[in-house]
Amino acid sequence: MAAIAPSGGGRPKILVFSTNNISDPGIDLAGSQHMSYSHSVRVISIPCSGGINPNWVLHALEAGFDGVFIAADGGDCAYLPDCTTRTARIAERAQGMLKERGKDPRRVKMAAICSVCSEPFVSHMRQFTEALSKL
Repeated sequence: MAAIAPSGGGRPKILVFSTNNISDPGIDLAGSQHMSYSHSVRVISIPCSGGINPNWVLHALEAGFDGVFIAADGGDCAYLPDCTTRTARIAERAQGMLKERGKDPRRVKMAAICSVCSEPFVSHMRQFTEALSKL
């Protein structure tokens, strides 16, 4: 598998799919608390993590992102009672599609991020940045 050449000024470029009602407030809280994580992280807001298309993940990676992080709703999703399960299947499908294309499936991560999860979000971003740098 080919090594990742970080594109964000020496730091891996990460796309985060974040949900409007659940994970966005947690990510915003990290910013308002001046918590530090890579400037190469970009966030796209979506209504529900269970609605992500695995092809969007592949497109992001093909468009130059080094990794994709799915900030899942967890058990608080207002749209789907099985949101976490669906989102996990989406992440697994995207990882499988990457593997089929000879790319490292570790470029896709998923974790539940709640509305007050600023510290866990920053921790995930730091760990994912570090992991991508080592690939």
